[in-house]
Amino acid sequence: MVDFEGSTDDPRLQPALQDLRSQTVVADLQDAVHVPWFPTRASDIDEFSGKTLDAGSELEADHPGFSDATYRDRRTMIVGNAMSFRHGNELPRVEYTADETATWGAVYSKLRENTDKYAVQSYKDIMPLMEQHCGYAEDNIPQLDDISRFLKSSTGFTLRPVAGLLSARDFLNALAFRVFFSTQYIRHHSRPLYTPEPDICHELMGHAPMFADPDFAAFSHEIGLASLGASDEEVKRLATCYWFSVEFGLCMEGGERKAYGAGLLSSFGELEYACSPDRPAGGRDDFPEFKPWEPEVAAVQEYPICEYQPTYFVADSLQDAKESMREYCASLPRPFGVRYEPYTGSIGVDRALVRGEYTITMQTD
Repeated sequence: MVDFEGSTDDPRLQPALQDLRSQTVVADLQDAVHVPWFPTRASDIDEFSGKTLDAGSELEADHPGFSDATYRDRRTMIVGNAMSFRHGNELPRVEYTADETATWGAVYSKLRENTDKYAVQSYKDIMPLMEQHCGYAEDNIPQLDDISRFLKSSTGFTLRPVAGLLSARDFLNALAFRVFFSTQYIRHHSRPLYTPEPDICHELMGHAPMFADPDFAAFSHEIGLASLGASDEEVKRLATCYWFSVEFGLCMEGGERKAYGAGLLSSFGELEYACSPDRPAGGRDDFPEFKPWEPEVAAVQEYPICEYQPTYFVADSLQDAKESMREYCASLPRPFGVRYEPYTGSIGVDRALVRGEYTITMQTD
């Protein structure tokens, strides 16, 4: 098979095809491979980084900060930093207020207490390093730039500011470049232990430390690579696997369930609900279901967004979670292969493709 860029009706192709046919048994043309648009360079992420679907500076009426003009102005300023950010720029630093730092401190102290009990060992090993190298402290909100530099030296992952919620395809595509989108705004100070959307507490306490773990970083990268050029249905399945692993994943350590998913690590209530050996936990009288981590099963599992999960998937180990996901990604039907070039921050493919135009896929409940 020979791939080339061009059109089958190009008159320059006909002499070459005629010459091939005179010297071979058969020489046929196949239709071009058309796939959804995907980035091939890290700079291509600029194309969709500002195309958010929700959150940002637009707050719903039931948001704790909806009626607080000062809070809304702060959100607008921080969101503006993310919207203007471009690949290669220095990550914007935010001078957080006393109220914001106090909110972070309330969350930080509560979560550190619970993650010491219920987080995977790698998370507990990494957090002291985040405190030493990235400024994690009860009285200080770390800066994305400091964390990104640390992660880059640890596993090659970097952070990038985002204004709000991206489509599943865009978010997963960025993981293929070992880029994680992170908000920089924080929940409203009136309810420090509650947030209706991902904020910097969720990103930096839940996600960022685990990206310093090589197995977890490879796991996330595999999902990102599998999303490139995937169909809408395949992206939906990958996003669901992401939900039950990177967000709400559990694994066994020392005969106990431990959390590695950011949605659990940043929620002291649900962390206890999912991991405590005592039943019921988290102030609830219901019982979650625990299933073995099988990506092909998790990919079609229904889940709620704004309440504790009724179902969790438990891997034998973080290594098992990674290997199972790698096998699942390899099984997805895709007419081309991809490889990540870390030195150039680019994606290589093994045949010529026609990438469609960029589009945003809206999801509704």
